[in-house]
Amino acid sequence: MDAVETKPQITNIPEPKIQPVEIEILPVVYDIVRSVEKDPIDNTAKQKESAECSQKVLELQRTLENARSTIRKLHGIEYSKEEQLRRLESLRKQLALKQQLIKKYKNVQF
Repeated sequence: MDAVETKPQITNIPEPKIQPVEIEILPVVYDIVRSVEKDPIDNTAKQKESAECSQKVLELQRTLENARSTIRKLHGIEYSKEEQLRRLESLRKQLALKQQLIKKYKNVQF
């Protein structure tokens, strides 16, 4: 019987693509601070400013929740910093090895 040589299969797992999120927190915070600093004398104006400030706070909360959910989706976020650095070093070694193999195979004449 002939022995069948098996080669390990290398599968490329596509990483999820995360679109960059535009998070503009400072303008909303600035508007909230300005609303709080205003001290209208009229009672109806105070109620109006309070309602506007509440809306801005809700907008800030939605923006922060959107940022949190995007961060939770990032690939590798579940690893500690040390583990991420180990994985990065491993990937760099693999890249260097593959680059060497490519150079080697380019120079081989068949």
